Amino acid sequence: MTSYKTIFFILGILITILGFSMLIPYSLQIILNESNHSFLTSSVITIVAGILMILTNIDEDHKLNLQQTFLLSTLSWLMIAVFGSLPFIFSNLGFSFTHSFFESMSGITTTGSTVISDLDNTDKSILLWRAILQWLGGIGIIVMAITILPLLKVGGMQFFKMDNTHSAEKILPRTIHIASSIITIYLILTIACGLLYWFFGMSIFDSIAHSFTTIATGGFSTHNQSIGFFESSQIEIVATIFILLGSLPFIAYLKFLKGDRKIFLNDVQIKGLFFLLFLSIAIMFIYLLVQSTEISIINKLRVASFNVVSILSGTGYVTDDFSVWGKFPLIFFLILMFIGGCAGSTTCGLKIFRIQLLLIYIKNNILKYAYPNRVMLVKYNNQTITDNFLTSVVTFIFAFIFLFIFISTLLSVIGLDFVTAISGAATSISNVGPGLGDLIGPDGNFSNLPDAALWIISVGMLLGRLELFAVLILLFPSFWRG
Repeated sequence: MTSYKTIFFILGILITILGFSMLIPYSLQIILNESNHSFLTSSVITIVAGILMILTNIDEDHKLNLQQTFLLSTLSWLMIAVFGSLPFIFSNLGFSFTHSFFESMSGITTTGSTVISDLDNTDKSILLWRAILQWLGGIGIIVMAITILPLLKVGGMQFFKMDNTHSAEKILPRTIHIASSIITIYLILTIACGLLYWFFGMSIFDSIAHSFTTIATGGFSTHNQSIGFFESSQIEIVATIFILLGSLPFIAYLKFLKGDRKIFLNDVQIKGLFFLLFLSIAIMFIYLLVQSTEISIINKLRVASFNVVSILSGTGYVTDDFSVWGKFPLIFFLILMFIGGCAGSTTCGLKIFRIQLLLIYIKNNILKYAYPNRVMLVKYNNQTITDNFLTSVVTFIFAFIFLFIFISTLLSVIGLDFVTAISGAATSISNVGPGLGDLIGPDGNFSNLPDAALWIISVGMLLGRLELFAVLILLFPSFWRG
């Protein structure tokens, strides 16, 4: 039980940090004289629960084996989502536990889907809490992607190890060391983003809230019209720049600080991201150019660029209701939802490197028909890729698609229409935010979905955020016997 004590000890620390984070929006409640003091109650409950978990699980031997590392990964997100829902439950929103948990899970997984129908008239403390949840989720997934997922060899993530550590027992000191560097970079980017937002016209509150959700590529906004509320090309440019900075692998930032000054120019995954972005923007720009004559060419390029970057990264900010642009953008954005950004960033989806490796895998298998005796040596970022590695990537992509179909089917059985079911599944497992169609599209929200659908989508968010296998492996008894 020593290892399990370590799990609950770490969970206690995370929950305590979450509880103290609730005092930030509580301070805002006091400043703005908001009648509801939900955050004080939530903070006390969360801090007490966290401290009790710490005190009852103190142990000198902080070690984790492989099974407990998987369990810790899933429980961390699950417990934070549960305690993070308390401010919504105690607020004047009138939310049920289902709606509160959905909003909290959407925040901590940086998905950005919401059940709040009127953001413009929602208490600012609640809006700030949503932003804080996404900001914390952004840090959490970066640390996990660089330290835990490579160790667990989830879907090819072992390629992104920071060092040659192979033991789960060394995960704690390694995580603490890397987390301190990441938090510093993350803070600098957040502050820079907030200052630029404020400089170009956002209020102090809006600039803080949006800087949190921009760098986390989360997409929660403080207004119903999202970034479109501000009607500012400068703000859209700032958002685009910092979404891209959040979409880059943070391991590249760490390597840059360690002396690799050409990492951003030489990294295959980063080059793949920008190639895909330029190609996608060009496709959408040409489509808008042909379809509409009412908007200027500059505005068409601006609209195409912002929405492509936002959807591909999984941020989900919108400046326009792209669901009325025609049928093609719906299919095109659905594809972009699946792809996502770089591994080791705050983005979600399949990730660029898996798409690149899948294309290499397909090309090599085609060449084998022409040259059956030829030895295919696969390299990625100047590192040799084994067949087992490629198999793990292809398996992950297959599982991702299978789960998307499975979630879509469940949502359709509940009674959702085809577009809502398909896009709801895609937006949950890819952690994007808005779906497609009238109900959950850019101009809608998830508040009118039945509770069963919200729970299914919440599970999809967790699966997508934790790279599927980190959660699914816990369901196999043979894993625990191993």
